[in-house]
Amino acid sequence: MRKLSAERTRQAVVDHTRRLAESAVQAGPDAAVPTAPEWTVTDLVEHVGRTQHWVAEIIERRITDPTQLPTELAALPADPSEWQAWLSESAQRVADACSDEALAAPVFNAAGDERTGAEFWLTSMLNESVVHGFDAATAANAEGRPSVEADIAAALISNHLAMLTSPTWELQRPESAQAIRGTGQTLQWLATDLDGDEGAWFVERRPDGATWQPGTHQAEVTITGPAGSLLLTMTRRLPLTDREATGITIEGDLDLAQHWLDSTAHVSN
Repeated sequence: MRKLSAERTRQAVVDHTRRLAESAVQAGPDAAVPTAPEWTVTDLVEHVGRTQHWVAEIIERRITDPTQLPTELAALPADPSEWQAWLSESAQRVADACSDEALAAPVFNAAGDERTGAEFWLTSMLNESVVHGFDAATAANAEGRPSVEADIAAALISNHLAMLTSPTWELQRPESAQAIRGTGQTLQWLATDLDGDEGAWFVERRPDGATWQPGTHQAEVTITGPAGSLLLTMTRRLPLTDREATGITIEGDLDLAQHWLDSTAHVSN
C-alpha cells in the first residue's frame, strides 16, 4: 500500500487548494456545483477554507479532548477577489500546523484508528482539497477532467476505505455502517497506473462490518482503471459505468459495486 510522505502530503494540500481557488474564481461565486448539487461555489469555498482553519487550530492547540474542539469558524471574505488569498492562507496554515513534530504529538483523531491525530487530519485535508477541487473545476466547466496524481489518489483511496472501516464509523454514520455489512461479498479495486499492491484494494463485507486490505484477491466484482478515476468514482464525482469518461472497466457483479458506492457516498461530503 502506497503511503505519501508528510512533505508530499503537505505540498499537495497547498497545490490542490490553489487549483481549487483558481477554478472557483473562474466559475464565479453564484455558479452551481454539479457534483455537489446543494452548493454554490461560494458554499464550496467557505466550506474548504473554514475546515482548513478549523483543523489547523486543532493541531496547533494539540487538542486531545473532542469536547474542546473549536466552536468558532473562520469568516469567508465578502469580496470574492480575496478568496484566492484566503484559501492560500488556510491551506498553508494546515501544512505548517502539520509539522513533523505535530505529526508525532497527541491530537484528537476522529477516526479512532492507529494514525496519530495530525496524520489523520492532514490526510483528511488532502482529501478535501482534491475532491472539492474537482467540484470547483466542474463548476467552472474546465476543459478536460482535472487530473489527480496517481500516488495522491492511491493514498486517498486508502484513506477513504480506512474511514469506512474505522472504529468510529458506526457511531458517526450508523446507516452507512449497517448498509456496507454483508455475508462475505467481495470487491476488488485495481489501479492501472500503479504497480502491484500499491494500486490494489480488496474489500470484504462481513456480518460484523466491512474490512479492507491492500493486495489482489479473487472477488465478486473487480473495478479497474486509473487511480484518479477510481478515487473520483468512489467519492461519486464520476459515474461508475461511464467508461469513456473514466477509463474504468467492471468485471463481475455491477450491482454489488453500485450498492457499495450508494452506501458510502456521504464519506466525501
